[in-house]
Amino acid sequence: MKKKDFVTLILSTIGGILFALGMCMALLPEWGAMRQGIVIGVVGAVVLLAMVPVRRRMDGKPAIVFSGKAIGTTLLGIAGAIALGVGMCMTMIWNMMLPGIAVGIVGIVLLLCLIPVIKGLQ
Repeated sequence: MKKKDFVTLILSTIGGILFALGMCMALLPEWGAMRQGIVIGVVGAVVLLAMVPVRRRMDGKPAIVFSGKAIGTTLLGIAGAIALGVGMCMTMIWNMMLPGIAVGIVGIVLLLCLIPVIKGLQ
């Protein structure tokens, strides 16, 4: 395993665990740890965001590249993640099963659209 892959593995694991634990703490009222969960979730998100420039620097690329494609791809990913999350909330929290499934499927389709946008079609 290359050094850059190992660093990415460690940072993504730590960031993912912190983010997931923070979201559980914040969203489960039984735990009673809303403020602490938000702090831990933000720390996890910062670790995950810091992983991107670290990985790019280890690849010998510039840390952040702003282009129309990069901004559009980011917005598509954000829209897909939000739609999927709203669909999950609709089904699990707000008891709106069929509309939640429909919104979740829209989110999944948007996220699947990222594959041809990033990799391209051949």
